[in-house]
Parts: sequence; C-alpha cells; structure tokens
Amino acid sequence: MYRRDRARLPAAERRRQIVEVTTRLIAERGFWGLSMQDVADGCGLTVPGLLHHVGSKDGLLVAVLDHRDEEDMRAVDEQAPGTLRETCAALVRRNAAQPEIVRLFAVLEAESLTPDHPAHKYFSERQKHTVEMLSELAAGESDDPGALARQIVALMDGLQLQWLRYPETVDLVSEWEQASARLFPTS
Repeated sequence: MYRRDRARLPAAERRRQIVEVTTRLIAERGFWGLSMQDVADGCGLTVPGLLHHVGSKDGLLVAVLDHRDEEDMRAVDEQAPGTLRETCAALVRRNAAQPEIVRLFAVLEAESLTPDHPAHKYFSERQKHTVEMLSELAAGESDDPGALARQIVALMDGLQLQWLRYPETVDLVSEWEQASARLFPTS
C-alpha cells in the first residue's frame, strides 16, 4: 500500500537519513534494541523499502560503521595537527564522546573474527587501513612503525573495553593520556 506521507528522496539523501536514524537509535537503545521496523518508521519507509537501500540488517550496520569512520576521520583531521600522538589523542576524545557507538563497534569487531560473519571483510580491511595510517604517522618516531601502530591499536582497543565495562571508574581520555606519555616520552 502506498502512503502519500512518505517523501521520495534521492537515493544518497535517503541513505544518509537511514544512517542518521540508525545511529541515533543505536545511541538511544544500544545495538540489541535496534529493530529494522523502528529504523523504517524513523525514515518514513516500510521495512522492504529500508531493505531496498541497505540490503539487510548487517548491511545497515556496516553502513553505520562506514559513516562513523568517515565522521571520525573528518573530526580527527579538524582536531589533530597530523602528529601520531595528537591523532591518537583526538581519536580517543572522539570515542569517549560516543560510548554506544564504540560498544557497537567492539561487539561487532569481536563477532566478525569468524570468517563467515557478514562484517568479517569490513573489519579486516579496516584494521589493515588503521595500522597503515598509524604506521605512516609513526615513520619518524620508531624503527618499526608497523609494530608501534599495532601496539597503539591494541592499547586503544584494550582501554576502550575496560572503559566500556567500568565506565564509573575508568576515564578513557585520562587513561590514554597516561599511556601516551609512556609511548611517546619525547613528543
């Protein structure tokens, strides 16, 4: 049944709307509280109409993660002068401001370790890209920039998990600042 109150938007605008509504719902309810029906309702679509744009719930989640990556990189580029230490600090500050998104990311990243998970390829490629980007920034700060980049990712991921589990006692930004003073003593 066609509803006249559903506005037709160009595909790119509709996809942006879907990602924004989904991101808001995840922030409000968490990953497990997300339903395709609620996303569709928030966008003025039917569930089949929503699926036309994202393919599946997995596709919707990957779209949200892609959008998060784009927004994070834009925000970090605005905050950081391009040094490794400042780039990492900007990433940590950004993540500290969006715990529900970080929680979603952590859960999906762990689940995607199995090769048959729908987001396996996404997280594998994202990990490779992150290490390459940090390695480039670490080129002048380490004899083995790749190893330093992997260690930074491991430290950030570990601190985020502790922060997510114990938000009342773990201050992500403060913990990162203390750790980065050890990682980058001369920066």
